Amino acid sequence: MARGKKPLIENVEIKKIAAEGKSIAYIDDKVLFVPNTVPGDIVDVQVTRKRKNFMEGYVTLVRRLSSLRVEPFCGHFGVCGGCKWQNLPYSMQLEVKQQEVIDNLRRIGKVELPPVSPIIGSPRVTEYRNKLEYTFSNRRYLSRDEIASSGELDASPAVGFHVPGLFDKVVAIDRCHLQPSPSNEVRDFIRDHALRHGLSFYDIRTHTGFLRTLIVRTASTGEVMVILSLGEDRPDKRDELLGALVNRFPEITSLFYVLNEKLNDTITDRETVLFHGRDHIIERMENLQFKIGPKSFYQTNSEQAYNLYARVRELAALTGTETVYDLYTGTGTIANFLARRAARVVGIEYVPEAIDDARANSALNGIGNTAFFAGDMKDVLSDDFITAHGHPDVVITDPPRAGMHPDVVATILRTAPSRVVYVSCNSATQARDLALMDSAYRVAAVQPVDMFPHTHHVENIVLLQRRN
Repeated sequence: MARGKKPLIENVEIKKIAAEGKSIAYIDDKVLFVPNTVPGDIVDVQVTRKRKNFMEGYVTLVRRLSSLRVEPFCGHFGVCGGCKWQNLPYSMQLEVKQQEVIDNLRRIGKVELPPVSPIIGSPRVTEYRNKLEYTFSNRRYLSRDEIASSGELDASPAVGFHVPGLFDKVVAIDRCHLQPSPSNEVRDFIRDHALRHGLSFYDIRTHTGFLRTLIVRTASTGEVMVILSLGEDRPDKRDELLGALVNRFPEITSLFYVLNEKLNDTITDRETVLFHGRDHIIERMENLQFKIGPKSFYQTNSEQAYNLYARVRELAALTGTETVYDLYTGTGTIANFLARRAARVVGIEYVPEAIDDARANSALNGIGNTAFFAGDMKDVLSDDFITAHGHPDVVITDPPRAGMHPDVVATILRTAPSRVVYVSCNSATQARDLALMDSAYRVAAVQPVDMFPHTHHVENIVLLQRRN
């Protein structure tokens, strides 16, 4: 086989699911990664990437389907890139996620583990998300099969999700099963209104076009927030569209628009303008209320967020006398959830607007024993800060996917709280941090939690107890 040539390999048997949800087969001395397959499938694979020790490719022909397969529930399966495990039984998804956590903690962290608690599955496996972001595109994505057909190609505008690995391609979504009503209905109404009235969809290559992105938030309380991002300032067309949207969906609690003329889609640095209703929606958890604004972070799976926080609270084992530090506190959800069982909770977060939300949520719930501070964690969490705000008995840490900065780990080690509850959305970086703390802390409990059914993502909680 010539160097660099990408072969078509026939009768490939998929053996197992590996890290990040990729299915793998073995060809001679190489690993072959194949998406949208399950163990037991026998397929022909067109290799698209070839390296010394591995290859990647896509299925061109299915010769035999695995007996493990279940029928995907979404017509967009295999194209939009979301919900990649729809063809796997949910029980098997949970097994794979649990094993990934165990493998990462052992292989990367090399720490001694207690028996790992069974993963907590999501109460809902469809319509579990409280937030979705759709993208408008002036030309919809055309699949390989469509391009290969001899028929006339329809490259009409689309609103949907980006194709993985293709920044300028958007799959036109007819129905997404991830979010309850009126998510699909709002998306379709805006699309149809735009097509009837000649409103342009965004062109990511030329950075032109009127309609850019759409965010729909649906709270567990039934309240709905819609945020429409616009690439051009056209007040008459904007107000006509938003007015029509309110008339069609009077249940919308909060309707914002954003003018975003930047080169990227993020709106965190843009002004969100309230067009209709309140400037927030309300989420509830036990007897607590949380105000959610257009830029607020809140766990995307509301029901499972409660199970996650309840387990964090259980592992923290608070008696009412402790000072708790909540690192990477976000909008203070965990901090406020724990506050009534602690003497004092100190929250730290990088984003100032999130800290404003955290303080507002404490006030909303009549919680007076929290204090929140904004800044870079490695700079804020210093010895002087701890002297000023109290020595933590318990530390809760929920960092981003990159894990904790080494300076933060070093400060925790110097401060030596009796317990650390480490929540992570990336057990690989969590394992790395556990290794750094292993000389001072032992792993006392491990609890995986599935927040995102049909994806490879998994949250994990680790309880660390100080060694004697």
